Amino acid sequence: MDVEFSGPVIEWRGPAPYYFVAIPEDESADIKEAAAGLEYWGQVAVEVRIGGIDFTTALFPKDGRYLLPLKDRVRRALGAQVDDVLSVGLSLRPR
Repeated sequence: MDVEFSGPVIEWRGPAPYYFVAIPEDESADIKEAAAGLEYWGQVAVEVRIGGIDFTTALFPKDGRYLLPLKDRVRRALGAQVDDVLSVGLSLRPR
């Protein structure tokens, strides 16, 4: 399954800050349906494309939708800041 969406960069404060792209509710629902049987502890493995940069990661479930972890190397290369809206393409991948 391939999904394209735009979402804001958010920051999750913990011992160290983490950055995510919030996936809209409709796309999250589509991903959840398509990922049945592919989830591992609620996470979904994906291949991601943002601004010409490809990487792999796993989506995190949060409050009925998914968050896409934004790796530091990707965030820095894009110059992405909190509240920036990024266009994302992703594909589910088997674990």
